[in-house]
Amino acid sequence: MYPPRLLEHFRHPRHVGELGPPAVTVQVSNPACGDLLRLSALLEDGVLRQVRYQVRGCTASIAAGSALAEWLTGRTLAEAAALDASTIDAALGGLPPASRHAAALCVEAVRALAAAL
Repeated sequence: MYPPRLLEHFRHPRHVGELGPPAVTVQVSNPACGDLLRLSALLEDGVLRQVRYQVRGCTASIAAGSALAEWLTGRTLAEAAALDASTIDAALGGLPPASRHAAALCVEAVRALAAAL
């Protein structure tokens, strides 16, 4: 049902946790399914130097959070702002249609983070 890359991120998530100040932390949720994503990032010289995430949700949302944090690390704020759901979908090897909400949650979190930074 899930592609191997998605399962790899689920079984071995990267960048899990939360960063303390001066990092910025945002939280977004999907009221339809109840998934919750907290995203923390430390911006230095216009670059996201450290990124951490925490997810309460389904397999796809946990894997998407991992792929998101991995993808964001080392990117500029402008690059992060260009993120769309297809980037997360591709990073996970293709989300099943019923799990595409996980990529949308990631995009929402990045928008919230950009607004907070």
